[in-house]
Amino acid sequence: MKFNSRPAVALVSLSLAAVALAGCSEEASGGGNDEAGSSGACKPADVKLVGQVRNESNPYEAAWLDGGDAFAKSVDLSQERLTYDGDSTKQQEQVSQLLAGDTECLVMNILPNGDSDTPPIVEQAQEAGAYLVTQWNKPADLNVADYDHWVSHITYNGVESGKQIGDALSEAIGGSGGIIALQGILDTGAAKDRFAGLEESLAANPDVKLLDEQTANFSRQEALEVTKTLLTKHGDDVKGIWAANDDMALGALEALKQAGKEGEVAVVGIDAVPDALTAIEDGSMTATVSSDGPWQGGIGLAIGYCVATGELSMDDVADEDRAWFAEQFLIEKDNVAEFMTPATDEADFDCDNVFSRSQGAIS
Repeated sequence: MKFNSRPAVALVSLSLAAVALAGCSEEASGGGNDEAGSSGACKPADVKLVGQVRNESNPYEAAWLDGGDAFAKSVDLSQERLTYDGDSTKQQEQVSQLLAGDTECLVMNILPNGDSDTPPIVEQAQEAGAYLVTQWNKPADLNVADYDHWVSHITYNGVESGKQIGDALSEAIGGSGGIIALQGILDTGAAKDRFAGLEESLAANPDVKLLDEQTANFSRQEALEVTKTLLTKHGDDVKGIWAANDDMALGALEALKQAGKEGEVAVVGIDAVPDALTAIEDGSMTATVSSDGPWQGGIGLAIGYCVATGELSMDDVADEDRAWFAEQFLIEKDNVAEFMTPATDEADFDCDNVFSRSQGAIS
């Protein structure tokens, strides 16, 4: 079963959200920003918006920050763009520096480097009274509802997306043959869940054999080198390459090109970055899944902004919206055109509608 197709967010069209967010008025309601209160009374002009991802060399993460910029512009603010180069220590230092300043109206939309990096970020934000939205990575036993300034955690059903691209890969190679898998950063829920999804796909397609799997840490360059090594090791037995993100899939495509195997091996990934969409359109790549990076960059800030200004009260945030799966979309050649010319619904960023893409609570 495919996800319902829906175009990804266009960066230029995020600015349309200004109309929808006009309801987040300067006369915000709700309590003050003290230790006991979580709904804010910030004037919109006083809100500070911060987006933090690993790096901008990853096109998905760059698109995330671009989406944050577009949202910020729509509410006449700017976003501070932070990157930590996949270095957990650097991430924690950046967060500590942020929280050592004026935190009364600080809104942070953060991609923790790994599951273990989330708890200290949450604890610091809670103590400082900053408004925090995290995405992708958190320990399963860390409960968002235990904190009143950790507004929301957004992730995607990685098991399902990993299986989706695994099934697409199986179909592309005719239901049988050898594949290799490129795993992401192993201390992340995304990497773990996506690989579990591949394992489910392999169980459902018993004639597809996993020849080898190695981590390439979500990196295009690492994937290039790992793929070259695995192609040398397994040769013509490799009929398909499963990659836990598009950056690694694109590295694999380059390795295939260098090996003279371009177009001979099916490749799948996740993230729907522009280069991957182009590769699907021209037939060199089979499938990807969109988690809509620009929307992620905008929605995390929108949720925090609406709570900080008091337009959205924490009392009105349902339990299932504290930690939730967001909608994602399988993209193949038959529907890639929809995502090459994306559109967005300006109501996505309305303070009354920021959870509209929820697919349910994380169990």
